[in-house]
Amino acid sequence: MAPIDPDTIKSWHAHVYFEEETREAALALRAAIEQAFPQARMGRFHERPVGPHPVPMYQVAFEPALLARFLPWLALNRGRLTVFVHPNVEDAVRDHTAHAIWLGRQWPLNLEALR
Repeated sequence: MAPIDPDTIKSWHAHVYFEEETREAALALRAAIEQAFPQARMGRFHERPVGPHPVPMYQVAFEPALLARFLPWLALNRGRLTVFVHPNVEDAVRDHTAHAIWLGRQWPLNLEALR
């Protein structure tokens, strides 16, 4: 397979996963993200699984230029939360599988929701 040019990445999504016992930590991390990265676009705070995501979560959308600063920040500040990060290229299934980055526990995704 030929290498994929990173310039084909249109944007990135970080999905912060939480469960009942980590809900407050997820809200605190959300506030910290909003403070530290005002250029990121915060998605809805989903209290139940939605789309391919198996647990409650919220999405943070951001431009490729922010990745080099945002990803290390998430790694250092996520606490016990899982953060699922993926690029948006052309193929949603590949973006959520082969191109994915997991910080913390890796959860099985509902890939049928992407097809």
